[in-house]
Amino acid sequence: MHIDSYKFGRIIVDGKTYSSDCLIFQDHVEPGWWRRQGHNLFTDDLETVLSAEPEILVVGCGAYGLMQVSQEVRTVLQQKNIQMEALKTARAIERYNELLATGRKVVAAMHLTC
Repeated sequence: MHIDSYKFGRIIVDGKTYSSDCLIFQDHVEPGWWRRQGHNLFTDDLETVLSAEPEILVVGCGAYGLMQVSQEVRTVLQQKNIQMEALKTARAIERYNELLATGRKVVAAMHLTC
């Protein structure tokens, strides 16, 4: 799934527009991604991601980078040998597309606002 474009509150993936936070896997998008604490990312917010066992998780932390990744997430990802890159969403999208082009198993968790 290639991310075509992004602007605050909107992302286009393989030609389809989404206006809510989403998880992007290589073969599908899960729109309406909700976190128990909006600007904080915890392990239970990533259940489907962890089940997919990606090599790399790219986290879009929002247009201004306000979403914080908890230490709990960092620890669990390290234990599962999943690399993580947490970036402002515009850069995270670029990075996801770059990694996707290399053939690595990558998943994106994108916060589209703040």
